[in-house]
Amino acid sequence: MVRIYKIPVSILVIIHTPDMQVLLLERADHPGYWQSVTGSQDEGETLVQTAVREVAEETGLDARRYALTDWNIVNEYEIYEEWRWRYAPEVTHNTEHVFGLLVPHPVPVSVAAREHLRHTWLPWQEAAEKVFSPSNAEAIRRLATLGGKGNNGNKGQ
Repeated sequence: MVRIYKIPVSILVIIHTPDMQVLLLERADHPGYWQSVTGSQDEGETLVQTAVREVAEETGLDARRYALTDWNIVNEYEIYEEWRWRYAPEVTHNTEHVFGLLVPHPVPVSVAAREHLRHTWLPWQEAAEKVFSPSNAEAIRRLATLGGKGNNGNKGQ
């Protein structure tokens, strides 16, 4: 049996409203761990395609209906030990690309039961404190400097 490993390139999508409410998802495999939409790039996908796919898979939302923006922020971090088995044996680090998805108000979402237990919309300050990932917290704080517009990069479409 050939094992298919994850590509160590991922996206982080901060889904937010103009008044800076941020959508968070609680991980099913780690109750109490809250995060924004994240996911690894599939072979042959662009980063925008990865972002659109992951938003749809994790929330049921069609990112193409909203303002998806590449924030031109790239983070490199060491993959948590507990999740390294998903990657090739020599892989220890991941490169994460940050996007924003501006929605008009806290829209209803349907979480993927295999991945998440529940969701919540929080003011950006609370969201930044609640997420477990430092890069996720930093991206949410960055939203505040953008005034909720989340458009300091290139439009993803």
